[in-house]
Amino acid sequence: MTRVTAADVRSCRAVFEQMTELTAGGRVIRNFHVDIAMLDHVIETELFPSEALAAYSAWNLELPVSDEQRRTYLSAHRGGNQGDYRAGMRDRVANVVDCLTRFPASKRAVISVVPQPDAPHTNDGLAKCLREVHFHLDGEILDATVLMRAQAAEIFPKNIHFVGELMAEIAGRLVKRVGTLHYLAVVVVSDRW
Repeated sequence: MTRVTAADVRSCRAVFEQMTELTAGGRVIRNFHVDIAMLDHVIETELFPSEALAAYSAWNLELPVSDEQRRTYLSAHRGGNQGDYRAGMRDRVANVVDCLTRFPASKRAVISVVPQPDAPHTNDGLAKCLREVHFHLDGEILDATVLMRAQAAEIFPKNIHFVGELMAEIAGRLVKRVGTLHYLAVVVVSDRW
């Protein structure tokens, strides 16, 4: 298996800064892809302080989130229904862990977040931004590839935190280390609005 070299891999913060710069002035970027080191996936911003990142990742991992956390941190501006990946996530994580435990070379360790494949384009809630995460093992390292339908640069900190927490949980259950994420977004814009 060919691994990307360290020179090809960027930090989460560097990717966030690149997205922000590329989309300045309302520019739209199509087919954005980059390899990201996932050891430090926390990017705090005014919109996403660490408490908001933790609440969203817990919510999307289908872990307990208090009513106060929901009221304080979960909002339409921070992602709304398009950024809600929670439904069935515990079973999806368990399936990936089982797959990679039983078949370490599998190409089927995938989490899909498509609630309705033929969702009408007029329903934002069904047009999830995150579409799929493919996981694969390279020795003792868990790498992944994520496909985003759309990514607002201002929302990237939330999405990358969730994917990082997802990778960390799966790697921890497999007793592996988190490695690199190949990140693909069909379209990148500055903000949701």
